[in-house]
Amino acid sequence: MIHIRNVTKRYGTSIAVDDISLEIPTGEICCLIGPSGCGKSTLVKLINRMLEPEGGRILIDGKDTRDFQPELLRRHIGYVIQNVGLFPHMTVAENIAVVPQLLSWNREKIEGRTEGLFRLMRMEPNQYRDKYPRELSGGEAQRIGVARALASDPAILLMDEPFGAVDPLNREALQAEFMKIQSDLKKTVVFVTHDLDEAIRLGDRIALMRAGRIVQYDTPEEILAHPKDRFVSDFVGADRALKRLSRFPVSEFMKEPVVVKVTDDVDAFLAKIREEGKTRFVWLLDEQDRLIGPVDSRHVHRPFNREEDVMEANCPAITVRNSATLREVLSRMLGQGVKTIPVIDDDSRLVGEISIGEIEKVTEEAAFEC
Repeated sequence: MIHIRNVTKRYGTSIAVDDISLEIPTGEICCLIGPSGCGKSTLVKLINRMLEPEGGRILIDGKDTRDFQPELLRRHIGYVIQNVGLFPHMTVAENIAVVPQLLSWNREKIEGRTEGLFRLMRMEPNQYRDKYPRELSGGEAQRIGVARALASDPAILLMDEPFGAVDPLNREALQAEFMKIQSDLKKTVVFVTHDLDEAIRLGDRIALMRAGRIVQYDTPEEILAHPKDRFVSDFVGADRALKRLSRFPVSEFMKEPVVVKVTDDVDAFLAKIREEGKTRFVWLLDEQDRLIGPVDSRHVHRPFNREEDVMEANCPAITVRNSATLREVLSRMLGQGVKTIPVIDDDSRLVGEISIGEIEKVTEEAAFEC
């Protein structure tokens, strides 16, 4: 647990952090959010003693951080920043190994840890090990930044707007990957963001800050449903019920799709579907269960012709991964003008579908609570 007690930080006559007290439970993600200049990044730097407070104490598992040399403290706290900060003269593997080398790990242990982190980040070691940072995309560099922070297996991870410089699509993908990693590793994470949707999606708790103070510290659900005051209410916005959709993974609401493979007797299958009157659309899959496209079972009354009967669809545009949130699904539905979205796994295999009806139910419940 991180226990912040009455911490204050000043710059001359300006107070950046004003008598803040905060408890962050072990294994949870605490998102710090608020207007620019509210003290979010300053608070993170106080935790790993990149800055020193004028007053108060910061305890990690009951031990005062002032009892440790700052450089030794930081070797046991992972730190990720917006611009990644990879060393340009080092290879990707060397960047990941920086802290383990400082901790005097042996070569075999470092190589094993590096290989494991490449795979954790879903990056093929042989493809990325010897690359230099300049050869990486923004999303790839951000993944390596997270891998480097995790290299020594720290219990605490400090992340200061880590995905802020990444484009929206890569940002969503990085958020999803990070949540998968966190579900396995259960790190204690302090995550600075200016994006409320990101905080709602990732945070177990959110600390909303203003002028160096914490205005409300609570779960995302509680902050959305019961804003403490007018500032919090204005900050989260009038569409609080829609924002709560970021808390719901599509995997919990998707239903089993009606599918037929190209290797099946498609004509017989569609005839049976029409006879039962159960559904309108059928998803056509290839031999590896990957989506080819939707087929309107009502309109195929002759021998099936793949070129003519599979509805024109840009499959990447109309699909979502099973790590997506309902908010992402709704956005995709509105953007593509569809009422049902197919859900695929990381191997692009169809695993479910979700309709606008399921989202409407969740939205109505969220609106009632708000």
